[in-house]
Amino acid sequence: MERRTIGAGALAVGAVGLGCMPMSWAYTTSRQRGDESVRCVHRALDLGSGLLDTADMYGPFTNELLLGRVLKERRADAFVSTKVGLLVGEQHIVANGRPGYVKRACDASLRRLQTDVIDLYQLHRPDPEVPIEETWGAMAELVRAGKVRSLGLCALGARGGRRSGTGLHDGTLRLLQRAQQVFPVAAVEAELSVWSPEALRTLLPWCEARGVGFLAAMPLGNGFLTGTLTPGEGFEPDDIRARHPRFTAEMMAANQPIVAGLRRVARRHGPEVTPAQVALAWVLSRGRHVIALPGTKRERWAAENAAAAGLRLSAADLAEIGRLPGARGSWD
Repeated sequence: MERRTIGAGALAVGAVGLGCMPMSWAYTTSRQRGDESVRCVHRALDLGSGLLDTADMYGPFTNELLLGRVLKERRADAFVSTKVGLLVGEQHIVANGRPGYVKRACDASLRRLQTDVIDLYQLHRPDPEVPIEETWGAMAELVRAGKVRSLGLCALGARGGRRSGTGLHDGTLRLLQRAQQVFPVAAVEAELSVWSPEALRTLLPWCEARGVGFLAAMPLGNGFLTGTLTPGEGFEPDDIRARHPRFTAEMMAANQPIVAGLRRVARRHGPEVTPAQVALAWVLSRGRHVIALPGTKRERWAAENAAAAGLRLSAADLAEIGRLPGARGSWD
């Protein structure tokens, strides 16, 4: 697989990574199978999708434990990215950016992942009661201690203010500028897909200008851009899409022209090419500093996603995708 670099440290990873959240968190709990997920991770690593993206809150904790089963055998094949800063309660999630907590959380993640170093340690969300300089400083100490190789930040505001699409990442940019004064930011993770292109306006250019890697989360639009979801089919109550304004039956039907456009482009590249692969190729075409992180828990989809790294879209393809209608949600 094509390799791309993250940050000034030139940490090389495959262009398509593996988002591990669906294996333990947020999607169709009844279909989560540990052994199946372990096979999926092995398959992804075999195909060069070495960046494994997880977080201590996924589960919570069970996602890191699952990856630890694989990393115990194949640490050299993987680039491990995990996150800190969010605590999961019974019915709520709260931020904790206190330096002491960050250091304890890192040690706990290392134990669960069965590794002695984390390649990319990301701040999941800043704590509004703790200056980011203090949190980031504690994370920088982990780098100096040899427990972490590089630091990243997850973007804020990815789901707010979609009507205008302006200023979505202003808060993230301010945090990044403050963090950079303490210790270099190696990567930023944010939502980016054909139906959620907001990061293209300011966040992607900021990263490119500074040699910061961009990890494209949800590049398949929470599964919608695969073309495998049926409007009105419904979701389990604990599935995040059950409450997502673009996943009502009405809005899924209204957004079908986006999938139809991806299918048209896919057909031009051969009968085996899928809309999902076109969607991932579009994300990768946004810049050499972009790594796509599609999430899955099945070997089949991991293999399909990895193959998208070899798909090259033409100027005509990109122009056609650029003309697709914007995504609609239940607020419209």
